[in-house]
Amino acid sequence: MQKLPETMKTVVLTGHGDLDMLQYRDYPVPLPAADEVLLEVHACGMNNTDVWVRRGAYGTDDDPEAVASWRRGKPTLEFPRIQGADTVGKIVALGDAVDPVRIGERVMVDFSIYNTGTDSLADIDYIGHGADGGYAEYCAVPSVNAHRVDSPMSDAELATFCCAYLTGEHMLDRARVAAGERVLISGAAGGVGGGLIQLCRARGAIPYAITSRDKADAVKMLGAEGVALRDQGDWVAQVHDLLNGEVIDVVADVVAGPLFKDLINLLRPEGRYTTAGAFAGPLVELDLRTVYLKHLEIHGSSQGTRQAFARLLGYIESGRLTANLFATYPLSEFHRAQSDFMAKGYIGKLVVMPDRFYQPV
Repeated sequence: MQKLPETMKTVVLTGHGDLDMLQYRDYPVPLPAADEVLLEVHACGMNNTDVWVRRGAYGTDDDPEAVASWRRGKPTLEFPRIQGADTVGKIVALGDAVDPVRIGERVMVDFSIYNTGTDSLADIDYIGHGADGGYAEYCAVPSVNAHRVDSPMSDAELATFCCAYLTGEHMLDRARVAAGERVLISGAAGGVGGGLIQLCRARGAIPYAITSRDKADAVKMLGAEGVALRDQGDWVAQVHDLLNGEVIDVVADVVAGPLFKDLINLLRPEGRYTTAGAFAGPLVELDLRTVYLKHLEIHGSSQGTRQAFARLLGYIESGRLTANLFATYPLSEFHRAQSDFMAKGYIGKLVVMPDRFYQPV
């Protein structure tokens, strides 16, 4: 077992607010509990949830404008907190209850804190929110959440998958997407949207995408059957043209806002709508008559099950998924990384790496 330092570099969230609430500082290296492993972090992917939690932008059941964190009900976010869910690294230390054979394993972290032994996600939390995450040089996680991964992909590439693709896989699970069904995906150039395209293909479904003109070619390369341009004329008419008389079975939406009404209207009778985000606005226009007259289903989704993570890992190791990595950043330049992330001028995923492991892309 390698000798470990007492302190590490990390990015610490000190409260709700702007970027100045994220501080790059020295912090104690965590000691793994009996059932935990300590990871030497090599890469950690960035996600919208990081930004929304920093801003306290989740609202409450009673007040959508309230400053509140991701988890409704019992709060678990404490400051200071190290965020970062998509952690990839090497096991360098163990708790007393963990098999010593695990030292040196290359792992991806299932970031979900399940809190129960069942498939229910009603009491879910995640590493980077209810516990410290991977925007650091070291991170302690439960041994059962650290999954050995056998892949030729780089650490930064592997860090593009977990949060976005696990979220996408659970969205498809919730909507029971089957082979041959047509799925319309919003935000298709982002992490979850791009993941949804590939995950639809992995289960034999047919993905159609909504994106901007400048990102259309990249979205097609990910596997979209057809692309509607939301910034180029009537995108709803474009979807109908792409379908050529066929119908949309499922809408997988992470944008919401002004798109929501048309997305619902595009569903066939007995169609299913599934969402895990609301980037363009959480308050939407909904005519409930459309829902009940068309016998529609609406599914909320967040994170994913253990089974969904196992499938995701299998897809990665079998080469059925392609990493959609746009850029990497050193941890010391986290403010620049998150500023670029929020600007959305990219396709795919952004990843931060501890400075000593940083490799530009």
